[in-house]
Amino acid sequence: MKFELHPRPTLGEDGKPLLYARPAKDNKRTMQEVDDFCAENRGLRRGEMTRVFNCFIDVCCEWLAEGCRIETPLGVFSPKLRILGDHTDPQRVTAHDVRFAGIDFTPAKRFVNDVTLELKGMRKEAGPVGNSQLHDEAFMERALKRSMANGFTTVKLLQSYTGLHYYSAKNYLDHLCEGEQPRLRREKYGTTMHYFPFRPSK
Repeated sequence: MKFELHPRPTLGEDGKPLLYARPAKDNKRTMQEVDDFCAENRGLRRGEMTRVFNCFIDVCCEWLAEGCRIETPLGVFSPKLRILGDHTDPQRVTAHDVRFAGIDFTPAKRFVNDVTLELKGMRKEAGPVGNSQLHDEAFMERALKRSMANGFTTVKLLQSYTGLHYYSAKNYLDHLCEGEQPRLRREKYGTTMHYFPFRPSK
């Protein structure tokens, strides 16, 4: 299983964000791929799996809307509710105060165990962790220099050299425009902000 690392809000003893792992976001399959695989490898007719899923969804929608829990080999589906506002008196809560808030899914133990049996190990995806590259001053300096090869840079240009999220790249550039000795200055051309080297007036 391919996984990628991301920073948590809490910091470790070294002052850097603690990490958590999650499956790589580019590793996905579509319903069409499930259908094709079942037709080629599980003896089903093409389109049969899609029709079964669509039928299952139709039935689930009707029963979940009635407040039913639906037990399946995959697990249990159940409606989730929320109360509008803060209430302490049950007598004051009416149907108008309660809203549908989504669907809870609890996977079946057999389903989880079967997935575990299919696991063949883990593989870490290469690349920066969240915006951890911001802590590497040498890396950011090189990336900034490369992004300003034409005498200026933009948020999207810096993103392409650093892999930063949009707002992190923007905050980094904006920070370089601040203070008593700014390194950059901003000028807007059309809808895009351009960042130029700051040259103090003589």
